[in-house]
Amino acid sequence: MKRSIAPTTLFNAFAIVFALGIAPRAQAGENKVCSNATLRGSFGYTATGTLLPTAVPATLAGPFGEIGRQTFDGNGHTTATATINASGNIVNVTIEGTYTVNPDCTGSMTRKVSPLGVTAHDDLVIDDDGFELRTIATDPGEIETYVYRKQFLEGRW
Repeated sequence: MKRSIAPTTLFNAFAIVFALGIAPRAQAGENKVCSNATLRGSFGYTATGTLLPTAVPATLAGPFGEIGRQTFDGNGHTTATATINASGNIVNVTIEGTYTVNPDCTGSMTRKVSPLGVTAHDDLVIDDDGFELRTIATDPGEIETYVYRKQFLEGRW
């Protein structure tokens, strides 16, 4: 006499094997620790938001967009070039700054934007194993969010 296995038994066995197979991988990333060295390389970025008249000259107040390329040296220093559209005014800028990354992969950044003479402050979080970065402006009158994506993966080029 041939015995058949109930479908629920097969399903339960598969579910247990699947859960045991992914559990160690799911937990492994929770123990990662970040530092300034985690943030290294060149990133392309996009920013959007609104600049209020209390933060910028009246001609720049209003909707804001920016694209650029920013390089992080892994030691807390950063440089960038970007194009800003502030309320319809196009400005090409260079940026120099510093950053600090906490063990939980959050941090902060200070950027000096030339020729605007603006010093901007941001909170940040490193995402996607260091391939993405997200920031938000923390200065009064600046409503800006940035999304960064690493341009080149190590060893790819």
